[in-house]
Amino acid sequence: MSDTPRLNLGDGYKQYFEIAPALDTARINDVFFIRHDVYARELGFEPVREDQRETDKYDYRSQHCLVRSADGTRLAGCARLVLADPADPDAPLPFEVTCKNTLDRSIIDPALQPRGRIAEVSRLAVMSEFRRRKGEQQNEATISDQDFGDQKQPRFPYLPVSLYMGAVLMAKRQGIETLFTLTEPRLAEHFAKLGVNIIPIGGPVEHRGQRVPSMLLVNEVYQGLRLMIRPLWHTINEQIDAGYAKSAA
Repeated sequence: MSDTPRLNLGDGYKQYFEIAPALDTARINDVFFIRHDVYARELGFEPVREDQRETDKYDYRSQHCLVRSADGTRLAGCARLVLADPADPDAPLPFEVTCKNTLDRSIIDPALQPRGRIAEVSRLAVMSEFRRRKGEQQNEATISDQDFGDQKQPRFPYLPVSLYMGAVLMAKRQGIETLFTLTEPRLAEHFAKLGVNIIPIGGPVEHRGQRVPSMLLVNEVYQGLRLMIRPLWHTINEQIDAGYAKSAA
């Protein structure tokens, strides 16, 4: 049996990776490069662009988190937090458009929520070289319990989880209470095993594969985490805080 689950996930993460809010032009540019590499060049979901950057109409009202190798030389992954439009708070979040006909508004009606208290996690992308197993290169992000790799080829079994944690912690800073996301069913199952309660709020839609509209309650995420995952949360929190502090200095 593998010893990986008994390793301290926070220490393992710090050894190989760094997550930070993308608060300057250079880091935001890195985010757009990762998205282009995964969504355009690799998966073909978006057109290949000469500048190798993937952007859309929601980025102007988004915050991004970026994962790099610990030495800062390699890009690993990214996610974004789409916030309410400051000029038009009632403007829908992306999932509200995609899932307008499948949402179960008896569970929650996003249109009736205080717009400054909701946001959406989207554009989660992990570079193919940091995924776990042969054959997973055509998946956007996967979770498995493989080993951590080595300095030459670092790997981390919960890299997508770290990106979601980064987005949750950034949302918490913004006073966000409810996070929405379009979730691949298999990914949601993996999260559930780790104690992350992703709540389905409607029927599946076809959006780059089958996706289920779901929500996370920001202030309840940590309480539900399995004990083995909590050190990772603390490490992500420390690194996100350090990123904001460095930007403010």
